[in-house]
Amino acid sequence: MTLLVAENIMVHAGSEALVNPVSLSLSAGRAVTILGESGSGKSLLAQAIIGTLPKGLTASGSIAFGKDRVEPVISGGMRARWGRRVAVLPQEPWLALDPLMPARRQVAEVYAFFGNDPHPGDRANADLAALGLEGAGSKYPWQLSGGMAQRLAFAAARAGGATVTVADEPTKGLDVGRRDDVLALLRRGLEGGGGLLTITHDLALAAGLGGEILVMKGGEVIERGPAEHVLASPEHAYTQALIASDPACWPRRAPTAELPPLLRADGLQVERDGKLLFAPVSFALSPGKVLGVFGPSGCGKSSLGNAILGLLPHRGALWRDPAGRRLGFQKLWQDPPAAFPARITLAQGLEDLVRLHGIDRARLSPLLEKLKLSSDLLNRLPSEISGGELQRIALMRALLLDPVFLFADEPTSRLDPVTQAETMQLLLKVAAEQGLAIMVVSHDEALLSAVSDDVIRLNAP
Repeated sequence: MTLLVAENIMVHAGSEALVNPVSLSLSAGRAVTILGESGSGKSLLAQAIIGTLPKGLTASGSIAFGKDRVEPVISGGMRARWGRRVAVLPQEPWLALDPLMPARRQVAEVYAFFGNDPHPGDRANADLAALGLEGAGSKYPWQLSGGMAQRLAFAAARAGGATVTVADEPTKGLDVGRRDDVLALLRRGLEGGGGLLTITHDLALAAGLGGEILVMKGGEVIERGPAEHVLASPEHAYTQALIASDPACWPRRAPTAELPPLLRADGLQVERDGKLLFAPVSFALSPGKVLGVFGPSGCGKSSLGNAILGLLPHRGALWRDPAGRRLGFQKLWQDPPAAFPARITLAQGLEDLVRLHGIDRARLSPLLEKLKLSSDLLNRLPSEISGGELQRIALMRALLLDPVFLFADEPTSRLDPVTQAETMQLLLKVAAEQGLAIMVVSHDEALLSAVSDDVIRLNAP
């Protein structure tokens, strides 16, 4: 049974075509996965199908849920079908969740609204437990790690009972174990007769879902076919580069010169709500060195970096070179939307930074070019560009301040494999050229092994 048919979907910004005609269909129990680099148009295609395009963009084509036809060009045409016919797993969970509502209530409210269960609270508790969030029911989204917030958004989106699910980077920021949990849940939905449209950079997820893969670049579908064929025998050069750029294939980092440490920790621990997050850790980090931090979601990786930056209290000894400038210790946030003002353009935000700190404006263009960013993007709001583009602008903003230490919290979690490899190479080049010490948090142990001089693994206290 065919659940969804989308024909000749296009997206325009005025007279400019951002997505050229794409057609696809979802059958019961089948998955369609869209792969591509940041800015390739894959998220815009999904937004056109579900009716959530940013202001100023228009869609054309036709969509059918069985005999129920919708014209994307009609504003709000999909609204009545949200939750009932199509559910959305958002790319940025912290923007989709209510910051003033506890986790359990956010899921229970969906069950109550759609009348799917007489005991919505019990169902919410069961869903949270199935995703490893047993103790998080009373917590607010801002009290959760990025991976935990992602799983909460997943539970809330699935509670409406829709037959078609659109998942935008559903495993972003999750460790391998949690990724496999989400994969199992998505597959369970397929086995129950649902259809799944997924936008992802995660090649392992794409392989696990099977079905059909569409590869997009520059608003075009450049390759499509059965998942096992596309991933095993890609025909297009870009698809080949996409698959070959998996961190497991990266060359290992060459040793660098030993210099006096910039910071040193001895028996460092961080506490949250009266509970120690991880066993004591000790390390030293020198200019030009890269230290990886590995561990499952919620183990305290972000909290460790925040303690080093002076944003959280800690136990144990922590020494930072007193000669370092106050602004020399910078952070790349795991969820960049939380670090950008939502109502001013990116250009205005960068202009404020340049003016406040007396930065040479001539430095902007070379950094934009290095990070493969169009200057036109700066005229948009943070919500109007892709997650990968916003992450690279966050990196550019940090580099403008000439940091001596950079805490990179999942810095490439929103990037496709090709752009991820290029961005990490840029970070390593900057570290070498400027003597920048970097602490990198990642759920990808292969990535950390390739880019780090040393890796610390956070264990339970």
